[in-house]
Amino acid sequence: MKKISAALLTLLLLLVLGACGNKEETKEQPKEKKEPVESYTVEHAMGKTEIKGTPERVVILTNEGTEALLALGVKPVGAVQSWTGNPWYDHIKEEMKDAEVVGMEDPVNVEAIAKLKPDLIIGNKLRQEKLYEQLNAIAPTVFSETLRGDWKENFKLYAKAVNKEEEGKKVLADYDKRIADMKKELGDKLQQEVSIVRFMAGDVRIYHKDSFSGVVLDELGFARPKEQDKPDFAEKNATKERIPAMDGDILFYFTYDTGDGKAAELEKEWINDPLFKNLNVAKTGNIHKVSDTTWNTAGGVIAANHMLDDIEKIMLKK
Repeated sequence: MKKISAALLTLLLLLVLGACGNKEETKEQPKEKKEPVESYTVEHAMGKTEIKGTPERVVILTNEGTEALLALGVKPVGAVQSWTGNPWYDHIKEEMKDAEVVGMEDPVNVEAIAKLKPDLIIGNKLRQEKLYEQLNAIAPTVFSETLRGDWKENFKLYAKAVNKEEEGKKVLADYDKRIADMKKELGDKLQQEVSIVRFMAGDVRIYHKDSFSGVVLDELGFARPKEQDKPDFAEKNATKERIPAMDGDILFYFTYDTGDGKAAELEKEWINDPLFKNLNVAKTGNIHKVSDTTWNTAGGVIAANHMLDDIEKIMLKK
């Protein structure tokens, strides 16, 4: 019995020592090396910005930029309020319901942006140039140069900034295919001269080719009236003497009303003016009121597709 007890004791001691040895070996095992975070550099209006890893908490400071991110499958944690809506345009409000408002395009709320702890901020030099250094101190910040009719240039920059260039190429390819398909369907209708007019409180504008809607019409290949077939943005503060410049084969107009009714009153006044009623396009009844949001104010890829929807309904009866 004594021999058996001694043997058992020896065995137990060996097991304990073995376990301790395993623990020591475990402690001494080298830790796994983490893979370095992939980084990429984006050239933009304010210089170059290095971004580490695909951003997950993005704050966007333009309306057209908000549409770009949503089209890329990126839901921003914060965004500037839509120019109309409470706080978002109707056509994006469901997708934006969890996003925080960080002011307007001008002024933005820097404190609200900082509280969101973003890992990327996307803004615009035209709107927020003075705040760039302040924003860049919060998170890597990329700025587009300006806000004009051709939304595609900014879209490409935003896609690169959020590390979704391939997804961006697909969005643009789908849009370009839709344009090509519509051009075929429209056929001879593209020879019609399309006029674009906007009513705002205290301001009437005749839109040229570098406006948002002007660019889309140009992509489709529509003719424009001689007075509107110009490479710039628009004729602002038009007087009633300029009503003849609004004539065309078809006229689309939209009204930017902030809720006080002033723009709607101005629209009514002009539409019912004898000079306006004397336009050939008025006499043929080929005048159509469309959404200011999707034909002008939102300025992004989602709005562009909604504008194409309107053209299909009105001109192709879809």
